[in-house]
Amino acid sequence: MKKFDTKVQHLKYKVLREVAREAWKDNLMHTMMDIPMRLVPGKVPTMRCCVYKERAILGERIKLAMGGDKNNPNVIEVIEIACDECPSAGYEVSSACRGCLAHRCEDVCKRGAITFDHNHVAHIDKNKCVECGACAKVCPYTAIINHKRPCQNACKVKAININENKGAEIDNSKCISCGACVYQCPFGAIADKSFILDMIDIIKKSENNTKYKVYAIVAPSISSQFTYAKLGQVITGLKKMGFYTVIEAALGADMVAYEESKELAEKGFLTSSCCPAFVDFIHKNFPSLTHLISHNLSPMAALAKYIKSNDKNCKVVFIGPCTAKKMEFQKEGVNEYVDCVITFEELQALYDSLDMDISTLEEGVLDNASYYGRIFARSGGLSDAVAQAIKEQNIDFEAKPIVCDGIEACKMALLRKSKNVLDANFIEGMACINGCIGGAGCLTHGEKNKAEVDKYGREALEKNIGDAISVLK
Repeated sequence: MKKFDTKVQHLKYKVLREVAREAWKDNLMHTMMDIPMRLVPGKVPTMRCCVYKERAILGERIKLAMGGDKNNPNVIEVIEIACDECPSAGYEVSSACRGCLAHRCEDVCKRGAITFDHNHVAHIDKNKCVECGACAKVCPYTAIINHKRPCQNACKVKAININENKGAEIDNSKCISCGACVYQCPFGAIADKSFILDMIDIIKKSENNTKYKVYAIVAPSISSQFTYAKLGQVITGLKKMGFYTVIEAALGADMVAYEESKELAEKGFLTSSCCPAFVDFIHKNFPSLTHLISHNLSPMAALAKYIKSNDKNCKVVFIGPCTAKKMEFQKEGVNEYVDCVITFEELQALYDSLDMDISTLEEGVLDNASYYGRIFARSGGLSDAVAQAIKEQNIDFEAKPIVCDGIEACKMALLRKSKNVLDANFIEGMACINGCIGGAGCLTHGEKNKAEVDKYGREALEKNIGDAISVLK
């Protein structure tokens, strides 16, 4: 059974697996030397110019697997040596240019970047072009094309620039750590830092949960992952790995929906606080609207806070699809509750680092949340849950949500709100297309995952939010 969407993900996984394998054995001393040799033996052909460059890039991947650049606060980093295969981005004249007499492209160019050869075919001087796109708009043959690198196409917040060495660089002041560029880079030259060493350290120091208990909080999008095994086997695998117990983040979603519905009715307008990339996007692009962000913690943090209120010495690890969660758990107000975050990609590597075939394990039980908490994993689920919470609590308020599927939709809704022309009182913001099931840390991505989440939701024993959170009282 295929575990990943792309070969890039598989390469990343192999590095994570080998780093984790050495960490479990307390044998990280020779990791930087041994793993590249192990993964790229001397006579194996590589996609690079030579085996030595391939190993050098693997060395950088290993550094990211071990936590990355400590001086860079962002969890998303560019592997510079690996970012050298994409053609230069920008506007170019294609063969569709007919050498027309109008020369509208020349007329609109304020930089004098367009010239013509003896056949009247246009050419763009890259040293003068500022990529405004005016020439492309007026060309009657659509002969001027804007070539963008995959990472730039993926980044909807324009946080990726091309440096003087023609490599990608990330503007941290714009980046929201959604990881879209990570998933879309065809060469794996952009990657997220891993905290698997921290997680392994937490597990090992717990001394089989006698020194302190280690709780795993799993995101509801897990229902669409690990398709080669049953969800109950995934849960058993986590306990076998060393976790004391496994709790659904969907229970935290139930908690948030109940409180967020009350906050919405009280304030009259709200933007959701569940997606850390969306929240960061508001802070960086619409600072005048930050007062509208729900004051509720995300489901991850809300549930972790509850767990630690009952077991002060425990450790909490969140497992989900989201690279932005790796930023969130380090923030003040969250870091006291969540000790580590890993992705589904990393969880698969951790299983295999222990040579654990979860498809052979007995099925454990994961049943801590309602249908509404579980469907938080897909776009629209949060809005449905808030409406249900209003109904269950008999709140005299009508929610009029706008569901924003992806950061571009979020931007449009926020722009309309900033101009007071938005016909809604609740913005559900999800940075990833399709919601959390489209997160960069997923094993698989796609529309089919939505059906899996809805199916998982319907299997919940508790059909109402109030019934699910009653166990917390």
